[in-house]
Amino acid sequence: MNEKRPVRPGEGGIGEKLISFLKVNLGLAMMIAGVYFFKIPNGFAIGGVSGLAPVIASLFPSVTPALFILAVNVLLLVLGVLLLGKSMGVKTIYGTAVFSLGMSALEHWLPYTDAAVFAAGGTLTDQPMLELVFAILLSSIGSAMLFREGASSGGTDIIALILWKYSGVSVGKALLISDCVVTLSAFWVFGIKIGLYSAAGLFATTFLVDSVIENINLCKLFMVVTEKPDDVSRYMLDSLHRGVTRCEAEGVFTHRKKALLFTVCSKRESARFKAQVKKTDPDSFVIVTDTSDILGLGFRSM
Repeated sequence: MNEKRPVRPGEGGIGEKLISFLKVNLGLAMMIAGVYFFKIPNGFAIGGVSGLAPVIASLFPSVTPALFILAVNVLLLVLGVLLLGKSMGVKTIYGTAVFSLGMSALEHWLPYTDAAVFAAGGTLTDQPMLELVFAILLSSIGSAMLFREGASSGGTDIIALILWKYSGVSVGKALLISDCVVTLSAFWVFGIKIGLYSAAGLFATTFLVDSVIENINLCKLFMVVTEKPDDVSRYMLDSLHRGVTRCEAEGVFTHRKKALLFTVCSKRESARFKAQVKKTDPDSFVIVTDTSDILGLGFRSM
């Protein structure tokens, strides 16, 4: 659709790469905070290596959660590089390293024994449901931001990719299986209460990550029937730097010749475009729909 879309200012340049880098780090920071301050102190085993960390720390007190996460992630990272090669991706390697080192740094500077930080029996508050909500939100939003930028924090993501490559098991199924095993371990180690919290957190996280990714990717698809296609298209090309596809159309009732324009833009840009279409051609007919799966030039790669 947007094969002749003009290049947007800063697109593909240093500015865009810097923004992507900042998003990856923000996502990692949110995941680290969710795991360190909310998941581990409460024993929430919500899947993944970070979910298994409190279980292992409870069974083996000499192994701290951060040490376990660092050791397992390094092992999986090496295994991933050997078995997956270039498909691992630089961003996944970076995400795994930063997540593991960030957990270790927090454990060193803000240990769980620090009464000034963890005042309620080793947790931030004495409200496990409240802490479960923040554990889910921070981890899910952070994870979604990483996935959106083509990165991850490693862990079971690498296991899922290996299983997918060598056994044919889909990535989604492999992740679900591994996360369910981790969550079930919470029932055995921490009892039914924490186990149920962990199970609820796993289900909520599964749906929330997909929802967040969809909302991050959300754009607006415009179909505009107008008698002034050149003016409408020019605004989209020059001001919003988006491409437009034009088809000749004819009103069945009036038999008047018109043009049908197709274009896609972000939610923020959509309000400006609607106002401009109304100003340019008040008699135009406009259909706007939400779409989050857009592949091609200017959006996600095919």
